[in-house]
Amino acid sequence: MDIDPLGPLDPNFAAQFTRDVRRPACQLYLVSPLDVGGAFPDRLRRALDAGPVAAFQFRVKDVDQHVAAALAEPLQRICGDADVAFIVNDSISLAKRLGADGVHLGQGDGDTREARDALGPTAQVGVTCHDSRHLAMEAGEGGADYVAFGAFYPTTTKTVEHVAEPVLLSWWSTVFEIPCVAIGGITPANAAPLVAAGADFLAVSSAVWGGDEAAAVQAFAAAMARR
Repeated sequence: MDIDPLGPLDPNFAAQFTRDVRRPACQLYLVSPLDVGGAFPDRLRRALDAGPVAAFQFRVKDVDQHVAAALAEPLQRICGDADVAFIVNDSISLAKRLGADGVHLGQGDGDTREARDALGPTAQVGVTCHDSRHLAMEAGEGGADYVAFGAFYPTTTKTVEHVAEPVLLSWWSTVFEIPCVAIGGITPANAAPLVAAGADFLAVSSAVWGGDEAAAVQAFAAAMARR
């Protein structure tokens, strides 16, 4: 875990936390597997038909932008038909090319202001902030629409370099109105503490695509309702 320049959070903060009733209930944010070819569009359609999903992040690596765009287009149509936000991971230029609903930026993927200039005032711009309140505050000041914290649990989707604690969600949602996303190893079985801590969205990938996607979406809906 990195040392946050703001110092450690009081561990008792979480115990005192109560979710603001004016905040919407926690929602599901699906992140694609790296392989979105073949039968994946059918799997996505099945997942979105199974239960409420707020957003879908298109996340592919090491492919040409033309190839990425071709892979993205059918998925974007499926999301549009389901009224699910279609968010592009990492690439402002691909998000602009597709006319996506937004872009999710890692710490090295560009600036929120650059994304806003390129994608317009209605685009959703999210920023990975790891376990850092400082990075999240910078993102908020830069105009981010949401901040993502994690990883909260061990994950096989990517190498974990930063470990976040649920109290971070409690602190953020108490102090700021900008939504926070929890990510990293989240399953229906371990989701409840993050919902209770104040997560506005749960970003999940392998917990859905690693098995029966429809059953997983239904299980997440049940887990998020038990708060």
